[in-house]
Amino acid sequence: MQRRIRSLRIHIDTVINGARFGGDVEANVLLIDFLRDQMGLTGTKQSCEVQVCGSCTVLVDGRPVSSCVYLAYELDGSAVETIEGAKDSDFYQKAESALVRHAAVQCGFCTPGLVMTLKSIAENGDATDEAGLRRSLSGNLCRCTGYRSILDAAAEIVGGS
Repeated sequence: MQRRIRSLRIHIDTVINGARFGGDVEANVLLIDFLRDQMGLTGTKQSCEVQVCGSCTVLVDGRPVSSCVYLAYELDGSAVETIEGAKDSDFYQKAESALVRHAAVQCGFCTPGLVMTLKSIAENGDATDEAGLRRSLSGNLCRCTGYRSILDAAAEIVGGS
């Protein structure tokens, strides 16, 4: 006889991209799966699944988190912003323009996570020089572009040049 384990559901109240969400989530559902599968927000990309590449970065209460290791129920009482939530902002327009101008995108897979990290840096003043940008962006890997163009774009985005 096969045993069946019933899933544990947890009620959460959160804000996702400015819209209130109240509902139940499975206790073991990762934030990335919740966002992509349940909320239809597919701009957040899944890659390494172990918090090393930055592709899945979203902001929780203004701070970057790896949604591939963050449980959805941990959002209770918090606000999450994904790339879809940022896309109509002045920041996004500035970031898009700088990334294109500096040729800091190729395939674009890492770009949503990179943009969300840069948004946190810009809003929280976490990096004021190149060394600080390097540290702050160290969790965002790019397999295509190389980092000089990304750092140049990042300096323009957060420095206001």
